[in-house]
Amino acid sequence: MIQALFQEKLQVLNVGLSSFADSITKAGGSALQIEWTPPAQGRHEVGRALARLVNLLSVETANQAAFDAYQSAQPVLKGVGTAGQVLPHMAERMILHGGPPIRWKDMCGPMRGAILGAILYEGWAENLAKAEAMASGGEIVFEPCHHHNAVGPMAGIISPSMPVWIVANTTHDNHAFCNFNEGLGKALRFGANGPDVISRLKWMGQVLAPALRAGLELLNGVDLKPMMAQALHMGDEVHNR
Repeated sequence: MIQALFQEKLQVLNVGLSSFADSITKAGGSALQIEWTPPAQGRHEVGRALARLVNLLSVETANQAAFDAYQSAQPVLKGVGTAGQVLPHMAERMILHGGPPIRWKDMCGPMRGAILGAILYEGWAENLAKAEAMASGGEIVFEPCHHHNAVGPMAGIISPSMPVWIVANTTHDNHAFCNFNEGLGKALRFGANGPDVISRLKWMGQVLAPALRAGLELLNGVDLKPMMAQALHMGDEVHNR
């Protein structure tokens, strides 16, 4: 058995000086060099300070704090607003998107298509060619939804005139926002931007949103946590139903 083990090709992960692996490779083994340097560039006082910081803000502590905040939250659907009026720091020529900060030239096709559709919806351009010129020419500011306490499905596009749900966390008095679900088929969230998509978005803003707003005013808000709990007990992961 020992002889069989030695017949296997030795594979080593080497951390530190590359010369440590020389004897392995000379003997016919395989060594993968892992680039590593001491923390804080070897400065003991900085390393100790970092260690204290890590201990104070450990992953477990942070996770527990986040979980406690989630459990104690009481989300209530308070109403319907217009993104440019209710989202914090939403500017006039700004479009929010899903994911981290990203430049126009680095965006994927569906996100670009959705942004072009939002430009048409806002009336900033009359056709796709002019909309793309605006987007690529720096006339539009792009920022992530989560920089504005908002979320959006798929491409995550929210423009100033779009209606949004307003959800209040009554435990900590903070608010979150989400745009409306367009339904199935061609939708802005997947990058579609044809006339039927824009027409539906306008109907949502001009007809659907005012009706929902009036209904929520009569109800004085809807407590969301019981609905979420009931959905989970019924086997739904509270994704999009």
